[in-house]
Amino acid sequence: MRYLPVFLDLQSGKVLLVGAGELVRAKLRLLVSAGARVRWYATDGDHDLAGLAPADVARIEPASGDPLTADLSGVIAILCAGAGDIGVAMSARAKAVGLPVNVMDDLAHSTFIFPAIVDRGDVVVAVGTGGTSPVVARRIRERIEAVLPARIGDLAGFIGSFRKAMHARIPEFSLRRRFWERVIDGPIGALVLTGRKDEAEAALNAIADPSAFAGALADGKAEGRVTLVGAGPGDPDLLTVKALRALQDADVVFYDELVSPEILDRIRRDASRIPVGRRIGKPGIGQDAINKLLVDAAKSGQRAVRLKGGDPFIFGRGGEEIEALRAEGIAYSVVPGITAGLGAAAQFEAPLTYRHEALRITFLTAHKARDAETVDWSVLTDSKMTIVVYMGMTAAPSVRAGLLAAGRSPQTPVGIFARVTRQDAQAVVGTLENLPALVERIDGGPAILIIGDVVAHSAPWRQSNPNKILSKLLDAAE
Repeated sequence: MRYLPVFLDLQSGKVLLVGAGELVRAKLRLLVSAGARVRWYATDGDHDLAGLAPADVARIEPASGDPLTADLSGVIAILCAGAGDIGVAMSARAKAVGLPVNVMDDLAHSTFIFPAIVDRGDVVVAVGTGGTSPVVARRIRERIEAVLPARIGDLAGFIGSFRKAMHARIPEFSLRRRFWERVIDGPIGALVLTGRKDEAEAALNAIADPSAFAGALADGKAEGRVTLVGAGPGDPDLLTVKALRALQDADVVFYDELVSPEILDRIRRDASRIPVGRRIGKPGIGQDAINKLLVDAAKSGQRAVRLKGGDPFIFGRGGEEIEALRAEGIAYSVVPGITAGLGAAAQFEAPLTYRHEALRITFLTAHKARDAETVDWSVLTDSKMTIVVYMGMTAAPSVRAGLLAAGRSPQTPVGIFARVTRQDAQAVVGTLENLPALVERIDGGPAILIIGDVVAHSAPWRQSNPNKILSKLLDAAE
């Protein structure tokens, strides 16, 4: 992020505008609509203000003379549009005195840029692309405008009018935040958004005990809880809406090592982030210690999220953590996530089931060779069964040996799918007899193994075995 989004207080001074033509007039309309006071140097001498409302015209000071020698006292920013070489010179002058400057379509001479803006009164959303693609920013703005309620600014103003009073009545910050969340997400917020502000105000004033409304316990502290959230295999766009809401509501997030940075970026900015996972070959803090962290966080009144790669209940130890929470009387909930097996199947077009070919699926884990040695491979020899092995790269030789010894065909298609749904995802396909060698071609995990005839329908298999696919189609035609 090169440009930090900030909001300039337009009431603190004047904006110096330099330029001519429709470009500068577009900026002029934007500035006065935001309430700015503008001193405008028209480089062509034309200060035509036709089309502007009288109230807007009153905020514009047409200026004459050379802007390069203009008095800059009281100026908070300089903006040049359609100014030609004067814009470059104004940029140098602004930088010399430490004033923010924007020269339209000239990033090299600008210290700030204009975003695409969604204006809902007290709610303003700014969308920027670092100046590289205003059209992309505009398209994003259009999508945001489509989903934002028309009166969302009214809701912000409504909340603002009660903030000081509620601050005095609810001194604890966490309870106060939860109070406003219940107001915004509940009937009172809905009344404001439908234009029934008087009814909303009456309903808010009727709340006799704001702390109780916010969910305070008998001792006046906030009630804590834990949410187990499945982060999916890595792509942040695969997070569920419910998962995003939990990450935004959390006071503290305990996350696995394999949760991608892009997903961590979806956590509320002021929430605490605590890593509790481990990678292969590195020590972790242990499950008992994780359980204690969750319990302690909830007992202190925090809303804790246990963020796990994939799904909490697919080799994520979610069941163990729930048992610990239940034993301590902690409120909890679970948000499912897309497990890596499903992510790999979707990304690489490997259907885990296929009519007449694959009628059942088995998920198993083989973190280490001894894990594979404890598996009863004799129940996994059915050629119509797809086997999905989590954390199976290290144990690949034992997986191969166990299946072959039990009678699974050495020609069974297999796929190793690494870092699924991420930009650096990788797939290697082949047959069961060559599984260890295939694993060596993977650049690093995490990875899962998919074993079964369905792998022959995957995109990597089709790309590496076009003749086999053609032969299969000809056989089917005969």
